[in-house]
Amino acid sequence: MLARVLNPHPIALVPMTTSSLRVLAVSSGKGGVGKTNLVANLAYGLSKRGQNVLVVDADLGLNNIDILLGLAPRFHIGHVLSGEKNIEDIIVRGPANLRILPAGDGLQELTQLETEKKMLLMDELDRVSQKYDFLIFDTGAGISQNVTYFCSAAHEIILVATTEPTSLTDVYALIKVLNQKHAQKYFRVVINSVDSEREAKSIFNNLAAVTDRFLTDVSLEYLGFIQYDPNVSRAVRQQKAFMELYPYSKVSQCVDLLADKIVQEKRPTAGEGDRPFFWKSALQVR
Repeated sequence: MLARVLNPHPIALVPMTTSSLRVLAVSSGKGGVGKTNLVANLAYGLSKRGQNVLVVDADLGLNNIDILLGLAPRFHIGHVLSGEKNIEDIIVRGPANLRILPAGDGLQELTQLETEKKMLLMDELDRVSQKYDFLIFDTGAGISQNVTYFCSAAHEIILVATTEPTSLTDVYALIKVLNQKHAQKYFRVVINSVDSEREAKSIFNNLAAVTDRFLTDVSLEYLGFIQYDPNVSRAVRQQKAFMELYPYSKVSQCVDLLADKIVQEKRPTAGEGDRPFFWKSALQVR
């Protein structure tokens, strides 16, 4: 059974909106595990490799990624949902020419979107997505409807966990909800803030063993690890990507490996499977 867990084929089984676009959702179940920092730097790494990347701050009511990167957007996703702006009007440019769709700043009404608002947002994203190679949802923490919605709307789900028992418990809870209520079966895992890859793989194997025991139709894939590095907190204080400030640091090398792996993967083609439009299945909740 363990081989099934360690060697899934999530990418080959999930179709794309177009032949080139890949839609990733990065989530964690628990806050404070470095998810947004990973998203920002992974997007930076992908952009440096010539990929056109749009990061959607999908924690819609609490902006994070623009603050992390020292940006000051004039508009946010709430202006699109209210009809005041088109999505092109609010996208801002980040480091390495990546693009960011900012969330609202403390707007509680955005934390629970109605179906009509979700459809409007996804229609807008579908319309502009042809310009990009990667669309990355940086979801909020927990198992709220917004979190599970954006995870279900993606082609690939990347989960971030740390060594903390609460992190692993919450990641498992998110996997369970997405599997049982949203029919998601394939998850890729990154272990953050560890001393070595050996430690990361040990943590992943423990998570995989529990998942394999209780969620028999779920497959987990070890995607990689992020080594603990004090340069991360230094970059946060400077509101810059650590990939930009410390490109030869241990942590940047880890993200470089992730970016290389993702870029080099065989991409699915349109028409595989039964999801011609990536976001429609997210509206179908069991």
